[in-house]
Amino acid sequence: MSQSTPTPETDDSVVEGYVLGVRIVESDAGDESRYRFEAPNHTEIAFDDLEDARLYADVYFDVNGFVEENTGSRGVPPEVVQAGKDTLAAYLVTCPWADVNWVASFYGTTPEDIERYCTWVRDRATEVRSQVAERDLE
Repeated sequence: MSQSTPTPETDDSVVEGYVLGVRIVESDAGDESRYRFEAPNHTEIAFDDLEDARLYADVYFDVNGFVEENTGSRGVPPEVVQAGKDTLAAYLVTCPWADVNWVASFYGTTPEDIERYCTWVRDRATEVRSQVAERDLE
């Protein structure tokens, strides 16, 4: 995960479109693909890995949105911390300096437990998106 300024002249395509104007956009700049998470009133953030971008989107929906701007200087968004250890674990997995093994070590548990936490977050996010679509809340 990295925060950046807009990149010049790229070929962008939507990889995932979600409810409420949230999406993941693939940017091809040269030989490298990056995956940008976009949501209304959210700072630009990009990932090297599509699955990290998808998990980040799931965390976003799991907590009903959060403010990422200046997180590097202030830490993890409070909405993520308050959501519980499974949501925090999923958020940490999306950080460029962490992976499932690092997060498992941080929590003093196994990578399988962290994967299970990520699954719970994904499941809740899917439910939130389904309810928004069913109720036509867009």
